[in-house]
Amino acid sequence: MSRTALYNRHDALERALQLFWQKGFHATSLKDIEQALDMRPGSIYAAFGNKEGLFQEALEYYARLGLTELERVLSHHETPLLGLAAYIRQLGGIRDKALPSRACMLVKSLLELGAREQTALTKVEMLLAGMEARFIECFKEAQSVGEMDSELDPVRLGRRLQAEVMGLRAFAQRDIESSTVHALAEDMALSIEALRLDDSVNA
Repeated sequence: MSRTALYNRHDALERALQLFWQKGFHATSLKDIEQALDMRPGSIYAAFGNKEGLFQEALEYYARLGLTELERVLSHHETPLLGLAAYIRQLGGIRDKALPSRACMLVKSLLELGAREQTALTKVEMLLAGMEARFIECFKEAQSVGEMDSELDPVRLGRRLQAEVMGLRAFAQRDIESSTVHALAEDMALSIEALRLDDSVNA
């Protein structure tokens, strides 16, 4: 595939992501897709198969972006828990960004899709599980380096963190001040930092 074709596909996925994230799967028509991607129906079907195929690729693209950002933040901090806390603090600024929606696209899709879109729904579940697994891995890494008590359950902590992130982003969708979301994110970050053992805090 040529560089131009690769770039065009990336550009198309970016536009599809913005569209589906804002309107959802059901409310997005083929005409919406044609206009957003600046592609004819034949070209869309040739590239992505159908509307659901494009939607699933947009979901995967969205999830990759999320994981890439998490890894970027983690790489800039000395320990897993400090990295997770910094990631949560960053999420606190979500109302300051120009986004199609402040709620997570995966969560929006999880709530919207039904039995008729079982394949896409399964994809959403898999992608959410991937982020949850990365959170769990961070807590396991924190234990392995002696940052966190080995008696704590990293699976439970990872699932709780994902639930809190989902809740924070849904809350940020409301008509509220950015400072309120920042404050909630700060509370979440402090709860992660509170898991650090005294030795690691003083290191």
